[in-house]
Amino acid sequence: MWKQFLGKISRKSLKSGGGGGGSPPAKSPPSRGTNGAEAELRASPPPAASPAPSAPGSETREDVFLRKLNICCVVFDFSAERGRDSPELERKREVLVSLVDCVSAAEEPLTEAMVSACVRMFAINLFRVFPPKVRSGVADEDEPFFDPSWYHLQVVYELLLRFVMSPVVEVKVARKYVDNSFISRLLDLFDSDDPRERECLKAVLHRIYGKFMGNRPFIRKAVSNIFYRFVFETDRHNGIAELLEVFGSVISGFAKPLKEEHKLFLWKALIPLHKPKTVGMYLPQLTYCITQFIEKEPKLTGTVIRGLLKYWPVTNSQKEMMFLGELEEVLELTEMADFQKCVVPLFRRIAHCLNSSHFQVAERALFLWNNEHLFDLISQNRQVILPIIYPALERNARWHWNQSVLNVTMNVRKMFFEMDERLLLACQSNFQEEEEKRAASEERRRLAWEHLERNAAFHPVTVDISFAVPPASAPLVAPTVT
Repeated sequence: MWKQFLGKISRKSLKSGGGGGGSPPAKSPPSRGTNGAEAELRASPPPAASPAPSAPGSETREDVFLRKLNICCVVFDFSAERGRDSPELERKREVLVSLVDCVSAAEEPLTEAMVSACVRMFAINLFRVFPPKVRSGVADEDEPFFDPSWYHLQVVYELLLRFVMSPVVEVKVARKYVDNSFISRLLDLFDSDDPRERECLKAVLHRIYGKFMGNRPFIRKAVSNIFYRFVFETDRHNGIAELLEVFGSVISGFAKPLKEEHKLFLWKALIPLHKPKTVGMYLPQLTYCITQFIEKEPKLTGTVIRGLLKYWPVTNSQKEMMFLGELEEVLELTEMADFQKCVVPLFRRIAHCLNSSHFQVAERALFLWNNEHLFDLISQNRQVILPIIYPALERNARWHWNQSVLNVTMNVRKMFFEMDERLLLACQSNFQEEEEKRAASEERRRLAWEHLERNAAFHPVTVDISFAVPPASAPLVAPTVT
């Protein structure tokens, strides 16, 4: 009986446990489709929350790029001995190299924030005060100076070049930050003493001029101002050759006919560059720019020749030889009509060069007759040229001290004799008459001075010539009323 009673109680407790608010069964129904591992993960306590940027997949491409650019905005002092062995130097270089690879391999356009941060990083690293020229030991003054911070600057310039060249950098976005102010400060860097930096700047400026077409007029104006300041004020600049090399390719892309602005650039900016004493450092690049203008518009030959004659050196023989070389290149591109407009002043200057006491100048001027194109121009205008040139040739043949100059002079005379014998004899006759007149004039002058000397010897000046100084006048005193 007790057993029956206890069995009923147990059955009632089981029923009440199944239908009440107790805990659910351990086993899930098969319709939820979850396995035991997922149930265990959900049941386990959640890990400690971590910040989103440190999670492996939470940072975006833009966030990583900006974080690296912020690291590169730290500028180190390479002049301090204690800072050269810092591990941070190597870390910054590694980050810069990774940015170069990132920009080179990028396929999606850079966002405006990324472009802005790039330009900011370029400005912080590049726009600086140039370090002083400190060299160890006794060094030659012409020895190139190398910037100690080039360890970082080299990669920054590489990144800037890739940035400008990259197709993922949109011009509309970049123009907001690569503006006239940025370009102006970039042009100031051409005065750097480090030739490696000037080479990098040359490549960057060429790419900027090609990509940012809206900034082209400003670049031309800014470079013109650099030339003006160099020629008329400072007489010193390290990057004239590199700037001219960039503009050599720019001029070759000018459309025909040339604009008036471009012609003014030739006359006001390029031709005055012949004035400084250091013209030999950039003369090949300057000559190339000028010949590019003449090839575009041959009528500019007269302008160029007049400019050369305006700045022709008088006492610097080495510079005079360089001018003669450039003159020959210009005359090779000269047409007959333009040559005839400037033939008289041109050959007056060449005649002075023929009589130069520096034998290399005289010899270089005589070698102009070896140029076939120039020889044809001279032969067709010999009626004007030979009367100007012949006195100089005759003086060289009679009195020049150098044998090499004498031999070349005789060859040039022989060319004119074969070209037009009658004209040569007429010029010879005129030269003899002029020499006789000059000798007679000198004799009269000599006799006049001898007469004055004899008179002075017979009537010496013995009277003491002195200038009486009048006494100082007494100051005027106003009358007093008594």
